[in-house]
Amino acid sequence: MTARSIPTLQTHRLVLRPMVEADFPTYAALMTSPRAAGFGGPLSKRQAWGLFCHDIACWSLYGHGGLMIDRRADGLCIGQVGISHGPLFPEKELGWLLYESHEGRGYATEAAAALRDWAAAALEVSELVSYIAPNNAGSIAVAERLGAVRDLVADRPDPKDLVYRHDLTTARR
Repeated sequence: MTARSIPTLQTHRLVLRPMVEADFPTYAALMTSPRAAGFGGPLSKRQAWGLFCHDIACWSLYGHGGLMIDRRADGLCIGQVGISHGPLFPEKELGWLLYESHEGRGYATEAAAALRDWAAAALEVSELVSYIAPNNAGSIAVAERLGAVRDLVADRPDPKDLVYRHDLTTARR
């Protein structure tokens, strides 16, 4: 898979685009901060680099991975959405993160819905999961807005994580 085969997806307000090295400093700033506690952090800069590279490598290994979220109005990068898999994730995981001051506007839901719908069509998968820390109320709300339901018995990378299952056969597209 080449960079040309990584999709660029557009929604009414957002552009989901391939990740580039220049995205790492802002990504690392989030992942090494206390705000990353809701998704396994805070991490060291080295650990943040490993996850950043994982999200890029997933494209060539699995045909899916991470995309940066840019606002269409001004091109500002406001976060990331992705589908992860491999030894770190028991199932294909739909995940999202937004940079500080961009929460609460529906961006995560809009980006995740676009990638979820792309996965249903392009990957022909019938479900995805989202692993969410129990204290991450924002991500729980996003998963529920997307129509995902709690799965109490699913395997998870962290035993404390909640698992939300997205049924792509019934998702509204």
